[in-house]
Amino acid sequence: MKTKIFLALLAVVMLMSCNSNKKENSEAGEHAEHEGPEGVVMLNELQREALNLQLGNFQMRNLTTLVKTNGQLEVPPAASADVTAIIGGNVKEIKVFHGDKVNKGQVLAILEHPDYIVLQEEFAETANKLEFLEQEYARQKELFENNVGAGKDFQQVKSEYNTAKARYEGLKSRLQLLNLSPDKVKEGSISNTISILSPINGFVNDVNIKVGTYVDAKDQLLSITDNREIHADFMVYENDVHLIENGQKVDFTVSNRPGEELSATIFAIGKEFEPNTRAVHIHARLDKNPGNLIPGMYVSGHIHTDENTTRTLPNNAVVAEGTKSYIFILDESVEAEEHEGHEHEAVAENEERHDHEAEENHEEHEGEAGHEEENGGHVMAFRMVEVITGKQDDGYTEIKLLNPLADDTQIVMNAAYYLLADMKKEETEHEH
Repeated sequence: MKTKIFLALLAVVMLMSCNSNKKENSEAGEHAEHEGPEGVVMLNELQREALNLQLGNFQMRNLTTLVKTNGQLEVPPAASADVTAIIGGNVKEIKVFHGDKVNKGQVLAILEHPDYIVLQEEFAETANKLEFLEQEYARQKELFENNVGAGKDFQQVKSEYNTAKARYEGLKSRLQLLNLSPDKVKEGSISNTISILSPINGFVNDVNIKVGTYVDAKDQLLSITDNREIHADFMVYENDVHLIENGQKVDFTVSNRPGEELSATIFAIGKEFEPNTRAVHIHARLDKNPGNLIPGMYVSGHIHTDENTTRTLPNNAVVAEGTKSYIFILDESVEAEEHEGHEHEAVAENEERHDHEAEENHEEHEGEAGHEEENGGHVMAFRMVEVITGKQDDGYTEIKLLNPLADDTQIVMNAAYYLLADMKKEETEHEH
């Protein structure tokens, strides 16, 4: 009897010891999963999203011979139009709205006025009179050349014919300016309205009319701008003008596209100073128009006065500790080693649990699934690399490598400070 009790107690002790060892191994595995080798930070997917971690490569930039500048976006005179009426009239219809895209020749508005009718009547009357005078002129000319008719009669008919012809051509041109067809008018088709057409392709910026209002020939009805021809108009101060030449590159940013850098090429340099600022206008054509750019937007940039470039990274990609500077790169080799280690551990655990009951296995699998969710997804390793920093300008830092890196190396472009802090925190916890 005593022997049986002793064996039962021994079995309980061994079971508790086994469970304790499994718990310790599980906790150690969880801790190791988030810890990497020295100088390496392990981040799961949730952590990377929280930091908005961005990866990229080195950028070749000019940080030595730059001229800082600012200005605004503009369009050339030929890409902007103020629409007016050739002859005043009352607004009958408005065909467009502010911001609409229009094509050259598209109807923007319709005007009506009795003067349009009078002009067409005058043209039709002059056209009929010209036809009669043309025939009379030909008849008098033939008589005069045959010494049958008097020279006085011929000269009078010739004068009347030339006057009518000039008036006919003048009225015809006026009708064409009003977008009315002279041929239809000669056929008796009289219109009491005229169409105002777009002179260029572009977008409607201003609509200064209302239905029913009278507009004069000098009034601006609408304005249209072709934003496809937009360019950057920079201001360069007097002491830097001698460094500027046509063909130089300008890197700049626009207020409505934060974090994105655009480029342009200088095509024209002003020849006079602004009286108050002592600055010269520098015009640069965009190398690529990304769209959504509007004339008048503020721009800020720098002009490259030579082609000297150096390896750079954003300032947030570099972190200093003491007198040294570091960057973080994606280390896929550490990820592979970690993955293989986990596979070996999983195989060993499966072999160790082969004698357990089905119910216990089910509970352990549920616990493992919950553990994977808590891990926050795929873990990536980022290794700290020491570098030497150089010049800084416009949010970028010159980088000099102590050891070469592959051209396709993925570098953490931001949050380097947080990665360093996280690594130091892990090292401190490990020491304790």
